[in-house]
Order: sequence, then C-alpha cells, then structure tokens
Amino acid sequence: MGSLSSDNKAESGPDLGTIKDVAIIGAGISGVVSAAHLLRAGFNVTVFERTGAVGGVWDYEPQPDRDPPFPNVRPPDPNCYAGLKNNIPTPIMRSSLLRWPEGSEDFVDQRVVHQYIEDIARVHNVYDKILFHTRVESVSKPQGDDKWIGKTSAFERTDSGHKLTKKTWRFDAVVVASGHYHVPFVPDVPGLSTWKQRFPERVTHSKQYRTPTPFSNQTILIIGAGVSALDIAKETAPLGAKIIQSRRESKFDVLGSRLPESVDRVAMVAEFIVDETAEAAKSQVLEPGQPIPGKVVLEDGRVLEGIDRVIVATGYITSYPFLGDLEKPSVPWQDADEKTLITSDGYITHNLHKDIFYIPDPTLAFIGVSHLVSTFSLFDFQAQVAAKVFAGQAKLPPTSVMKEEHRERKARFQPGDRFHSMLAAEDAYIEKVLNWVNGDLAKAGLDPLPGMDEEWKANYKEFQGRLKGSFDN
Repeated sequence: MGSLSSDNKAESGPDLGTIKDVAIIGAGISGVVSAAHLLRAGFNVTVFERTGAVGGVWDYEPQPDRDPPFPNVRPPDPNCYAGLKNNIPTPIMRSSLLRWPEGSEDFVDQRVVHQYIEDIARVHNVYDKILFHTRVESVSKPQGDDKWIGKTSAFERTDSGHKLTKKTWRFDAVVVASGHYHVPFVPDVPGLSTWKQRFPERVTHSKQYRTPTPFSNQTILIIGAGVSALDIAKETAPLGAKIIQSRRESKFDVLGSRLPESVDRVAMVAEFIVDETAEAAKSQVLEPGQPIPGKVVLEDGRVLEGIDRVIVATGYITSYPFLGDLEKPSVPWQDADEKTLITSDGYITHNLHKDIFYIPDPTLAFIGVSHLVSTFSLFDFQAQVAAKVFAGQAKLPPTSVMKEEHRERKARFQPGDRFHSMLAAEDAYIEKVLNWVNGDLAKAGLDPLPGMDEEWKANYKEFQGRLKGSFDN
C-alpha cells in the first residue's frame, strides 16, 4: 500500500502488483461483461457459476425456488418469473460489447434479455472460461500471501452418476459479480412465520413467483411496494384476483397510480393471527378456494380477513457468504469497521471505492453493487474501469483518500435511503470516474475510455424525465 514519504512527496495510491489471473464469481450480466472486458485486456479469466447457465436472474426456470426461511438467512438459487420484463429501456440498458438486435422494443421479456446475455458471452468467448455447476465456498487472502485463495465444490458427471469435486485455486485478483437478487428479505412480522409454517403453500416470497395462473380469482395480500409487487399485481389482477397491497411508506415505493385500479393499498402489516378455533387451523389442510383461517392486523388498526395468498415482495439483501468474516451480520451498519463488507442491514456493501474496489485490498472488486441504475450499461462501464485498474493503466487514489471519501458518503447516509442508489445521479458518477481514469490514461499516452455515447445520453435524459413520476419521492 502507498505511504507518505519523509521528503513530503504526495502519498501514492495502492500498489496492486502484477495481475494476470482473475477469478470472477457469477455469470450473470455483471460476470459476463467483466469476463469479456478482462479477456480483451489480456487477463487469464476463470468464471465460477453455481447454476448451469449464464444470465443470473434472467435465466427462467418454471420450477419455483425452494422456500427461504421466514425470516430468512441464506440464499436459494436465482430465477425470474415468466412474465419478467426489463424496466429500463433497452437503448440505455445495453453493453458496449454488443448492440441489441435491430428492431428490439424498449421493453422485452426475459427470454430476449437472456438471449442477449448469452450472445455477449458467445461473441466474446466467455463460455470457454465458465465453470458451471461450481459453487465458490470461500475466498480469502492469507496474511503474508499475495494471492487470493479460492475453494470451490462442483458436481461432475461420471459414468456411474455424479461426484462432488473440491478444488483450491490461486488468483491475483477476484471480481465478485454474484448480484444482489439472491437472498430474499423476509421481514420479521409477528405471526408471519406461523402462517408460513401452518400453510406453506399459501405464503411465499416474490422470488418464488413464476406465473399468475395459480392466483386467479383469489384474494392476495402483497407485502411491499417495489417493482416486483407492481409486476405481480399487474399480472394477477386481469385474472380476477382481488389484490391488497400492504406497505411501509418509502421514497422508493412505486406510485400507486401505476397499479391496477382495483388494487387496495393499505398500511403495513402489524401482525398475522391464526384462528385456532377453525378446523383448517387444526388440520393445517386448506381446500381449494378456502381462505387462510385468520386475521391480518394492520398498523393503522384495520383488520383483514379472507386472505387466500400472501406474497412477500419486500426485496432482497446482499450476501457474500464465501467472503467469510468480511460479513458481520450481527454488527449494525453504523459500527462497520474499515474491513467489514456486510452488516446487519444487508443493504450496504461497505468499504468500496466508487462501488467497485475494496479499499483495504483493491485486487478484490465488485461489479453490479449499484442500485437504481441502467444496470447493463453501468455494470459494463464498471467492468471496463476494473480492467484498466487491474492492468495498471489507471491508478487508484491513496488509501487514506478512498477511506475519507467513503466516510463522508456514510455520514450523508440516512436510514430509509439506499446507500448504493444512483437514481438521477448515474451520469454524474460516470463523468467523475471518467475524469479520473482518462486522466491517468492520457498521462500514459493511452486511448481514453469512451464512456456513454451521445445516443445513450439522450435516451438516458429522456428516461430520467419519465422516471421522476414513478416513485413516491
């Protein structure tokens, strides 16, 4: 790491050493574009993907995920629902590596998006670098070692069936591109876990939602007011579902005007109560069309009855279980030290510079942490920045400067905000990072990073104008 010399020279940035071999964890859009840009820059890349396909959350499987615990702890595998569409228009949700097919609409279903990610991986020879069905169990850098040690487990097909193979790897750098839609957040509402235990098929997280058909002509209580809640309401309402949406007001709630007119928007749930006198409560068996025997008490005192289904659409928390004690789920976010990545809130990834580089050791990078952004475009840009830094062509600021910038950012953070949100600030972030990176590239006599083209900027500005009326802020 850099230090301030005795002759008062300016403190230098951290020395990352020579980086050749890079591990990438995850083969969603963040992992695929990271691999492609690093390969183009001449790095040796290995991508670890725990499922059997690229695409991350855009890889649709009809079989629902297994239930998360209520409240939850660890992640099930990622999957999307059949009707999922991008909510960012394709002209600004694109990688610099490949344009969308000619004539693509602004909003397309998950099959088109998944194909786009597959095409990027195919065109840029990323498939050859992916180890599918391989779970990263741990990643760490032992004290005194200059390599990251990764341990993986993989199921491999053999003549007699399958075998579990464990392996240890050494890398110069690691890119975490595992996304933040793996671990469902299930609020600890009194009685919710009891309802789930008694009537497991009737209480689910939105992550398990696939199609609207099973919910037709039923009374559905949706908890949450984000995009998933909106999508589920819009898909189930035309099938005769009576929808009640319960929420705790947030500046990031989707406006009620975007919901179907039939949706009843109510206060947050205070408690779920089982009617122990009901026969169904005793047998824990519900006949088709029979509502859950119990009441839902709201925070404003209103009581709901006759609920057939509960869908918990309260979003996700961030987890990197393979990073060991860098996760401290029992520590409040305010008390995170200078090494901790994840705390009890589950929303902040601490100690990152520009949402990318782990300040204590920037050979650990994260792509895809930022929220409320153009996703594919921004993650592609961040991957390009990581490639330039790993190649030594762009220099990070001194560690003390990165720490101070992070402290100032945390000081501005208020409960209820999203720490990594770039809503209406993405273009400013890109310009600031470009000024830094291109300044270093110019000094080295290298071509600048182009950033976003004028077409993207025009489309982004137009979309931001529309977006102002989408949330309750």
